[in-house]
Amino acid sequence: MEQWIETLQQPWPWYVAGPLIGLTVPLLLWLGNKSFGISSSLRHICAACVPAGISFFQYNWRKEKWNLFFIAGILAGGFIAAQLLDNGAAVSVHPALAGELAGYGITRYDSLIPAELFSWQQLFTWRGILLMAGGGLLVGFGSRYAGGCTSGHAIMGLATLQWPSLVATCCFMAGGFIMANFILPFILSL
Repeated sequence: MEQWIETLQQPWPWYVAGPLIGLTVPLLLWLGNKSFGISSSLRHICAACVPAGISFFQYNWRKEKWNLFFIAGILAGGFIAAQLLDNGAAVSVHPALAGELAGYGITRYDSLIPAELFSWQQLFTWRGILLMAGGGLLVGFGSRYAGGCTSGHAIMGLATLQWPSLVATCCFMAGGFIMANFILPFILSL
């Protein structure tokens, strides 16, 4: 049992984790003709909890309640992993990236996200509002505009050979490249 926990505490190589994620697509299709995706669950939650007469939320959300359990499992799994599987080791950051981030004042790697950018103290600064609230707004708008999120398009859509998912995934990748290499360094240098 202890060796099993030690295995879970280590990063898994791409050739193990990738196929496991990829196998969820045929498994969901085989078990119940279900589509993998995360962003639609917010719509299901709003349809269940908001009794307003908004036509977008007027559908039979109960048919999709499995998706809500899926999301609850993701949250529970993340909590369990953070509480029980933390190996206590510092987050490993490539030296070249650490040097670049140090130029922006980011030097601590106590967790997966740098506290100099993502903390309650940073949230109420202009940079925190821009990165967290502005970024959240853009991600929400983008996933609604594209008809799904990155996991839905890149995993489910590509696996089922959908042309719009290929276009959306290419746009997600281009946007991520532009953000990581041009926009984020500009924001961090201010």
